[in-house]
Amino acid sequence: MKLFRIGELAKTAGVSERTIDYYTKLGLIDPEERTEKNYRLYSSETLTRLERIVQMKQEKYSLDEIKQSLQKWSLVSTEEQVAHKLSTLELHVQQLEREVNELKPLLGEMKPVQARKMMAGLLTKSAGTMEALKILLENTMM
Repeated sequence: MKLFRIGELAKTAGVSERTIDYYTKLGLIDPEERTEKNYRLYSSETLTRLERIVQMKQEKYSLDEIKQSLQKWSLVSTEEQVAHKLSTLELHVQQLEREVNELKPLLGEMKPVQARKMMAGLLTKSAGTMEALKILLENTMM
């Protein structure tokens, strides 16, 4: 598991070290452990949580509202979190299918060489993503 010192975490998340200190004092994030020299080390889960906090701040949530939201999320079981993520992923896939269906007539109007070129680039990128998703789901189901 990757652990970040405060400066690394701040740089990766795009916030200041002072913000990390403040969020830690408020209890929005917690260090995973401390080094012998008493440096705080934060996990990648903390980075994800911090990114969520930054996103909610941009959406104009107050820190109190963010803290309440994070507390509610932490009460949700892992099974519920996975079910929620999978249903969100399913909605994304359905949206992509609709967008592909909207593209079909437009691709039909293009010259065959242009259409193949565009589809080749898209398929290359999406094939890797789909394969990774398939492997993840297969490994999870075992």
